[in-house]
Amino acid sequence: MSIPVWAQLAYLGAAVCFILALKGLSGPKTARNGNIIGAIAAVVACAIPFFYLDLDHVPLILVAVAIGTAGGVYGARTVQMTQMPQMVALFNGVGGGAAALVALLELHEIVSVSADPSADPGWFVLLATAFTILVGSVSFAGSIITFAKLQELMTSRPVVFPGLPVVFGLALIGSLALGGLLIGDTTMLVGVVLALLGLLIGVLLVLPVGGADVPIVISLLNAFTGLTVAAGGYVLSNTLLLVAGTLVGASGTFLTLLMAGAMGRSVANIMFGALKGGSTLGAGEASDRPVKSAGAQDIAILLGYAERVIIVPGYGLAVAQAQHTLRELVDVLSERGIEVDYAIHPVAGRMPGHMNVLLAEAQVPYEQLKEMDDINGDFKNADVVLVVGANDVVNPAAKTTPGAPIYGMPILNADEAKQVIFMKRSMRPGFAGIENELLFEPTTTLFFGDAKESLGKLLNAVKAL
Repeated sequence: MSIPVWAQLAYLGAAVCFILALKGLSGPKTARNGNIIGAIAAVVACAIPFFYLDLDHVPLILVAVAIGTAGGVYGARTVQMTQMPQMVALFNGVGGGAAALVALLELHEIVSVSADPSADPGWFVLLATAFTILVGSVSFAGSIITFAKLQELMTSRPVVFPGLPVVFGLALIGSLALGGLLIGDTTMLVGVVLALLGLLIGVLLVLPVGGADVPIVISLLNAFTGLTVAAGGYVLSNTLLLVAGTLVGASGTFLTLLMAGAMGRSVANIMFGALKGGSTLGAGEASDRPVKSAGAQDIAILLGYAERVIIVPGYGLAVAQAQHTLRELVDVLSERGIEVDYAIHPVAGRMPGHMNVLLAEAQVPYEQLKEMDDINGDFKNADVVLVVGANDVVNPAAKTTPGAPIYGMPILNADEAKQVIFMKRSMRPGFAGIENELLFEPTTTLFFGDAKESLGKLLNAVKAL
């Protein structure tokens, strides 16, 4: 059935809105508007088919839409900031799984009319169908494993077993063979087995990834889902899906490469490093080495009489929901004439922009947020660096310890400051699972406790100076 001109124009408008949304999401100041534009375009795109297609089972479709809408709204409104990466992984996986199911349904339609020579879809459509089934299944299964790792439903450490590379390789070769077979022998059995192999590949792909590498895998699987949707758009002859999927695939790929670069490692090393001992570990034992610690009063004196202070926020700040208290502390310090900035590492937290969003929620002026490349040269001039819940992004092992899981990752140069105040719950290592030698330096003072509670005590102590 041909698409009416008005529907084509509406699809074109939605595609333009998707591009504008992606552009808006590239900056914190425009991200909210970009998100709204993209959401409106998605609603319009989903509504258009109801007005020009003769759809079957409309009540069931509307029920499914209502359930999905309710689940999405509830999840988005109730999710904690610290659990945002898990939600992204889950939503991404659902998208990949949906694309694979749609491709299987299209395959069923192709098989049902295969006796009619005039209905031959052509080899390229069959290739796109096989690609959508396989990669969509990989994205779904892999995203579920990343969700389980981040949600601590399973260990965040790399999971490997003897023969894993062999099983993974055989599954990959088998899937490619089945994809070729689907083109020559188009049957539902081949499509279903291909989907099952895709699920296996997705699980085996993510199991060896651990610790701080998981968010990068989420970005990679997001790119997979985008490519799947684009291929599905070709199968369905839907240009809007093709455009939207291509945008997601391209942006996801670009983001994956940027995040890998921020960690100083290749994507291949991130995905398969555990097979040779190179992946981040994810867990570790608490150190019993002696450290220098102090209470709120002593820390307040260090901060209150400094001229230049740099704040390094991390995942612990998000867990404690202490961003509002931290902003109040910075406001008090600024009123005393102290120059204060926030140093933002590209992979601080659990996803790109995690710290930016967290601090924006506390109404922190965007001008105070400094990216790593812009502020790294200022640490040597800082009187005090206050590290709140961060660890791996200031760990000197990234520069000094070849063989360490994070070796080669660009870090914030907190170790160059005159004094470092490290706020931690305990002596457990960071997400990478290794000790931070900065904790044991003579210029470092530890302030133990929950970040929100400790910052509250520190705020009161600074006000009392």
